[in-house]
Amino acid sequence: MQIQSISADLALDTGWRLSRIGGDQRLTIDFPGDVHSALLSAGLIPDPYWRDREPELDWVHESDWLAERDFDLAGPVTGRHVLVLDGVDCQALVTLNGAQVGQLGNRFLRHDLDVTDALVPGRNRLAIRFLSNSAAARDKAAAFPFPVPHIFWNNRLPHYNFLRKPQCDAGWDWNIALSPLGVYGGIRLRQADPLRLDDVMIRQHHAKGSVRVEVDLIVDAAQPLATQAALLIDAQQVTTQVQLWPGQTRVTLAATIDNPRLWWPAGHGAQAMYDLRVQIGDEQRDLRIGLRQIELLTDADEIGHRFAFRVNGREIFMRGANWVPADALPARATPAAVADLLDSAVAANMNMLRIWGGGTYQPDWFYQMCSERGLLIWQDFMFACNLYPAADSSWLDEVRAEACQQIRRLSAHPCVALWCGDNELLGALTWFDESKKDRDRYLAMYDRLNHTLEQAMRAEAPDIPWWPSSPSVGPLNFADGWHDDTSGDMHFWDVWHSARDFEQYRNVRPRFCSEFGFQSFPSNRLIDSFTDPSDRNVSSRVMDVHQRNPGGNSRIVETLARYFRFPDGFQDMAWLSQISQALAMKTAIEFWRANKPRCMGTLYWQLNDTWPVASWSSLEYGGGWKALHYVTRRFYQPVLVTAQPDPATGDIVLWAVNDTPLPVRIQVQARAVRFGGAMTRLGAWQTLCPTDRATQVARFAPGTLAEDAFLHFDWSDAEAAHQGENDYLPKRPKDYDLGQPQIRAIPRQAGDGTPQVELSSDRPALWVTWDHGGDTVWSDNCITLLPGRPRLLTARRNRASHLPDQPPQVAALKG
Repeated sequence: MQIQSISADLALDTGWRLSRIGGDQRLTIDFPGDVHSALLSAGLIPDPYWRDREPELDWVHESDWLAERDFDLAGPVTGRHVLVLDGVDCQALVTLNGAQVGQLGNRFLRHDLDVTDALVPGRNRLAIRFLSNSAAARDKAAAFPFPVPHIFWNNRLPHYNFLRKPQCDAGWDWNIALSPLGVYGGIRLRQADPLRLDDVMIRQHHAKGSVRVEVDLIVDAAQPLATQAALLIDAQQVTTQVQLWPGQTRVTLAATIDNPRLWWPAGHGAQAMYDLRVQIGDEQRDLRIGLRQIELLTDADEIGHRFAFRVNGREIFMRGANWVPADALPARATPAAVADLLDSAVAANMNMLRIWGGGTYQPDWFYQMCSERGLLIWQDFMFACNLYPAADSSWLDEVRAEACQQIRRLSAHPCVALWCGDNELLGALTWFDESKKDRDRYLAMYDRLNHTLEQAMRAEAPDIPWWPSSPSVGPLNFADGWHDDTSGDMHFWDVWHSARDFEQYRNVRPRFCSEFGFQSFPSNRLIDSFTDPSDRNVSSRVMDVHQRNPGGNSRIVETLARYFRFPDGFQDMAWLSQISQALAMKTAIEFWRANKPRCMGTLYWQLNDTWPVASWSSLEYGGGWKALHYVTRRFYQPVLVTAQPDPATGDIVLWAVNDTPLPVRIQVQARAVRFGGAMTRLGAWQTLCPTDRATQVARFAPGTLAEDAFLHFDWSDAEAAHQGENDYLPKRPKDYDLGQPQIRAIPRQAGDGTPQVELSSDRPALWVTWDHGGDTVWSDNCITLLPGRPRLLTARRNRASHLPDQPPQVAALKG
């Protein structure tokens, strides 16, 4: 082990010895890192994702673990020293030279431990004893004076609502239950005398032609002192003399930037950034911020209340998805892996992600990546789908401290657009026998928790909106947000959980739909990575283990059979499940976009996966593109033309939607296509698409299409900056005679050597898919081919993958 000497700050992240209390496991670990990943790397446990191995590894989270390392302190111990531990997961005892210096219990808090009295000159030994998370959850629940129910049908491990750690670590209807332990932030020893700078809180006040940047420095002083604080931004330096007294103090500085370069979401302008530096005493912090004004519009209208985001004075339709942790093993959620997922979100024309409340607040580099890419973030506080022990005032005090720290930390990131109190806690009041029998008690606890978070928001006063819960009709409204499409944000799960037809999506018109989704299996390539050949059957035990929503595999298959002819085998079933999922989301999102401005945002569930599993994701585990993600890129195009049925007249209506900053004039051409191959031109239209609403392009009366025909149409502006094609089937695909299209795939190369493939068909072919589950991201996929109109696909990006290579293959619907 390398022994280091301390100067001002000493990093203590690496070189730790790890051992199991009462066991014979001995290994090394570096932080950030988790115990499972260290054991896996050392060859002491097998792959937890393989087949049905998960419960065999429960001994890991059921055990206590000891991490130790030594360091040298040169010279005498003078002044105050603080041990900073960020992201300790989550029940832990910290000792220095045998003296306990901290008892930790919150994964989401940065802990600043005064270790002055425990330090010695020369060799020091620091130890972190990770206590069993699952045992701590059980003990806390047993000690509470009355039951606090948890979502037991989703969580294999009980009572994690008593732990401040990612709730999905106990399992979810898409996650494995590993309950990892570790440290996911930094560990460092700070010489914090006479002061330390703990947090920086940034606010922006926008006026015409200028922005006032206000910065709070949250400082902890060890003794009385007079010092200077400074703010440097945009070639300005603002200084002030301050008198500090022992304890925590807030020092405020401000600078005005004239003619600011504004930060914009993707598709609306540049992501301009400013370097900001703050100094106080010998402490300094360097940040990169973007200047933007974000408002949430919830004013009353003739329908109910709006739910729309306005950025820099411009109302913007939010197109995106929900984010869950990038991996169930925290050590694998590397910047490279996360960047790949975020690049795929941007490539699919997304401009917002929701950080769901059952996961974790992300590290700073995540928000920096989102800011650089123009991805807005809806940020939940970390509470989801459970009831919580908010009758405990000390627990609420810790929640308040957590909220304040996170609000301050995230204030530097221009991507963060909203703070939301929780995920589905209002609904949870109706899920459990205890809360049904005594709603007042559990509603009072919910209100205490929600009010604590709102108080933290008021105390820190960030420059972005607060929303109490998701879904929610509005503040202080404890009504049902799942079925009210007139106000607030909506979670619409009737299609999946109630096994309704996809057309049910057209029976609601939410103001903003922040959760909805439909499942599919992962690609055959990914299925091969966690199964034996004998497991590859949709009703096998292993496929059931890799499906966490009860009855989910049956629902995938049963719903698929409503729309498509039954596939020939397991591999076709896996592919066709993804086509079914894509059709479900296309049905919902195109209809809701056609209802702009009544609807001003869709965030489907979910973007990514934490392990290889059947789920609602559009990016399977490892980041591979499912069929849905390619289709997402099309239905999230900034300028979209979609066909929707008019139930009042029976007409098929073409709608154009424009989410760009300026009106766009497009030409639309439509044709009737018979599956035998005949095509009839139906017309061409010039349409000016406004930015504030969907506009009608054309109507087709009943009878326009023959019984064996579907509608196909394309559009383009004069510069071909906004172009695309789409189709509409009046009947379900299985109700047509699709025939047996003969599809040719001819490999080609662009002039610069980029791989391409030309696809063509002798008759109309639907959902033609090339290279399913491969590492190459193509310019398009899962497309409709028409006879005489070949399509050229170009490789846009090659992704790194842990999976073995496979030769590209082509698939399509057949009769």
